[in-house]
Amino acid sequence: MVSTFNIGPYSDALVVLGTAGVVVPMVHRWGLSPVLGYLAAGAVLGPLGLGAFSDKVPALYWITVSDAKNVAGIAELGIVFLLFLIGLELSFERLSAMHRLVLGLGGSQVLLTSTVIAAVLALIGMKPAEAIVLGASLSLSSTAIVLEVLSNQERLTTSVGRASFSVLLAQDLAVIPILLFVSILTEQTGRSVFANLASAMLQAAMALAVIIAFGRWLLRPLFRLVAAARSSELFIAAVLFVIVAAGVIAEQANLSMALGAFVAGLLLSETEYRKAVEATIGPFKGLLLGIFFFTVGMTIDYREVLHEPPLWLLGSIIGLIAVKSLLLTGLGRLFRLSWPVAVETGLLLGEGGEFAFVGIGMARAAGLVDAHAAAFALAATSVTMALTPLLSVGARRLGVWLTPKKAVDAQLSARPVATSRHAIVVGYGRVGKVVCALLRHHGVSYIAADSDASSVSRDRREGHDVYYGDAADPQFLETCGLAKASGVIITIHTAAVIDAVVEHVRAARPDIIIISRARDAEHARHLYQLGATDAVPETIEASLQLSEAALVALGIAIGPAIASIHEKRDEIRHALQQAAEDAGLEKTHAVKAKTRKLGGAA
Repeated sequence: MVSTFNIGPYSDALVVLGTAGVVVPMVHRWGLSPVLGYLAAGAVLGPLGLGAFSDKVPALYWITVSDAKNVAGIAELGIVFLLFLIGLELSFERLSAMHRLVLGLGGSQVLLTSTVIAAVLALIGMKPAEAIVLGASLSLSSTAIVLEVLSNQERLTTSVGRASFSVLLAQDLAVIPILLFVSILTEQTGRSVFANLASAMLQAAMALAVIIAFGRWLLRPLFRLVAAARSSELFIAAVLFVIVAAGVIAEQANLSMALGAFVAGLLLSETEYRKAVEATIGPFKGLLLGIFFFTVGMTIDYREVLHEPPLWLLGSIIGLIAVKSLLLTGLGRLFRLSWPVAVETGLLLGEGGEFAFVGIGMARAAGLVDAHAAAFALAATSVTMALTPLLSVGARRLGVWLTPKKAVDAQLSARPVATSRHAIVVGYGRVGKVVCALLRHHGVSYIAADSDASSVSRDRREGHDVYYGDAADPQFLETCGLAKASGVIITIHTAAVIDAVVEHVRAARPDIIIISRARDAEHARHLYQLGATDAVPETIEASLQLSEAALVALGIAIGPAIASIHEKRDEIRHALQQAAEDAGLEKTHAVKAKTRKLGGAA
């Protein structure tokens, strides 16, 4: 019997899935973006890359994708889940709170950039519909790459991070009308464009009404029923059902499945099950996005680009980045962003985005955009996306250069005058101020230091005797007179800095008293190991104060109540110190045992 098994779709799917296990570790090792890795892998291993030579070199068949249709379903699923995740991260309340930057700055950027690019393309001879689709698609930036760059730099909460996120959010929302516009233009009927538009809008409104009604009336009861079963498998099934069902409803109305998934995510973001859904989708998120970007990379055909002079591609790349950056910088200034923030945001979002591949791909498949023009535009877009890390570095440097240089506050240049037998108080926040006030009350001299420049300037102007400096720096501790001090009191709350200060102080002065704030009992035990004389855990101290207040309120005499609290505090302190000593002994025994073992082996 002759086998009719068609291995082609399975082979291509295995290549796409296997890439995740190879690409991600490699790009992480090289410090590159996984998104760029997937795009490059798709371009190299796709049917327009090495896959085109699989007929001549049979061995390539097993490591390349020979037919894009074999993974089309996986690619569409990746787009659907990407839009669902975007919708899930939004909410009507969040959009309302950010409306000025999202709808104002972001919406203006999409409209103005689309208009300018479409006008330029129309001037060089493109048809209006083709120019509009390309202009709208190229106006979008890469949400995945830009947010990853900002996240790695820990700058999502900065002014640049908030402005960039707002514009990217507006661009993600603009994907929906862009895809809808492409769907309208694809309608091949004898009616006018306005008739097609009215019909499509009616169908879209009906489909969205059904999805929203489904979400409002059925989502909460459905997930309440599933959650009551306490089964993770059923919860995953319910999430997949909602995503696919919303997508199918949208598809039946001649919309995209991605649009339905986006609305479903938006509705789920308003429910109490949002976090649980995020946790459920989390394990699949990276893989699905990787598959999406891999299939996006497969659409890049650099052979088409070679038909044009190299300067055309270079000029297109520079022109796209320049137009988008300049327009967004100007809009940023109109929306009262500072010059450094506006310029950095403009450069950071000057590249093309992943949804350009979706919009242009749909238009090319429908015959709205010439295949060569689409290939050229996607190739230029992919290069600009690859340049995002470099654009980020240049934008930050330019932003620093444009930032006005502030004069150094004279209050920060003051240096402490070391006395003898004084205390050094590290941190002058709310806790530090109380400690210093009590030291003054009892006539104990001290030197207070804090690393927050603004608060030190403000406190010194108000007459507080505090100095600016980093207590984790041994030289600054010497300036504070560590050699003559009788004790160091640490009142800050950052555990890593507390540990560093304790280590430096104990190394310099084995005999000095170190009293330190601790986050909890475990941190206190660790501080005892580092050499702290006493560590005060925030959680335990709060519970002791609460217990004291409760005992007195319940009728226990103040004297016995306070005595029992002190006894309990001493008991806890002794237990933590003993645990630290035991841990130190265990570590010493382990080192000795390892040394004996190595000696025996030698």
